Amino acid sequence: MAVAKVRRQHHKRFTGAWFTSPAMADLRNVTVRSIGEVHKGVLMLKKTLVALLATVSIGAVATANDLDPRYPAYQSKSGVSGTVKSIGSDTLNNLMTLWAEGFNKAYPGVKIEIEGKGSSTAPPALIAGTAGFGPMSRPMRSTEFDAFEKKYGYKPTEVRVAVDALAVFVHKDNPIKCLSLAQVDGIFSSSRTLGGANITKWDQLGLGGEYVGKPISLFGRNSASGTYGYFKEVAMGNGDFKATVKEQPGSSTVVQGVASDKFAIGYSGIGYKTADVRAVAISGRDGQCHEPNQNNAYQGKYPITRFLYVYVNKNPSAALDPLRGEFLKYVLSKEGQQVVIKDGYYPMPFVFANQDRAKLGLN
Repeated sequence: MAVAKVRRQHHKRFTGAWFTSPAMADLRNVTVRSIGEVHKGVLMLKKTLVALLATVSIGAVATANDLDPRYPAYQSKSGVSGTVKSIGSDTLNNLMTLWAEGFNKAYPGVKIEIEGKGSSTAPPALIAGTAGFGPMSRPMRSTEFDAFEKKYGYKPTEVRVAVDALAVFVHKDNPIKCLSLAQVDGIFSSSRTLGGANITKWDQLGLGGEYVGKPISLFGRNSASGTYGYFKEVAMGNGDFKATVKEQPGSSTVVQGVASDKFAIGYSGIGYKTADVRAVAISGRDGQCHEPNQNNAYQGKYPITRFLYVYVNKNPSAALDPLRGEFLKYVLSKEGQQVVIKDGYYPMPFVFANQDRAKLGLN
């Protein structure tokens, strides 16, 4: 697959510690942009992709779903066996399953059990030792880090594995073209902390014809979901969801609900998009409408962009066991990131993946 050359752009250089760290030695391909998406005091989490790109932007590839050619091919090794369990995010359920299938081709004797009931189930499972992997669609909270550290004396290790443009979906026949974050907040939130009006009907958004007077049917995730938490923080300014939101246990049921209701709207990871729904462009502070595609996600233009994570219990003074170490090496390899593309998400920018491989001692 051809990958477009990265073009340098002339923006103010960032000189903070993150930029000057040794792991970022190849930052000739990194440019700086001022694209922070902050609305009415909504502070983006420091560890999300948009927050990082508010100061440092990876030169994005020009064609959607291109993979950086610097990603190494995975090389299997001997001595890898056993069973490991993954407990956590529903958003990453398909990804973890596809990674496990690819990994099993190299190691047929390995068994990876996957349970995806929501990001909030990952930290307790890691703390209890019932899971070797804790996939999450949001960063771990400080209270979750602290609870883990209280038991083990060190923090869990965070591994960024993919990029997601958290999408706002409507029925495929819905003509709405673009929504602002304030409008999204007005649709889903009873608090409306982003300053928009209370929006309950489609004609309030300028739709005519059969949409006049039609109530907006709302679909969302339940509170165990990292997607629920991230959407609440970024798209709703930490406001409260309306009581009329039909909370679903999984991302696929959100999309199914929207697909079956012409007047519905819902939110989910971009990887769950089907032919029966359409992802709406979202405008941020720049006032421009941005589709939830790879280029806009990498540049931080799409305002509900996030990393997807896998957390592990790694003692800083010891190496990971071969099974978990090789699995994560596979995830952050050429083959692993091709799986990300196959599942509809966007591959990790190589510089971040390389950082995390080094952090895990896998380079």
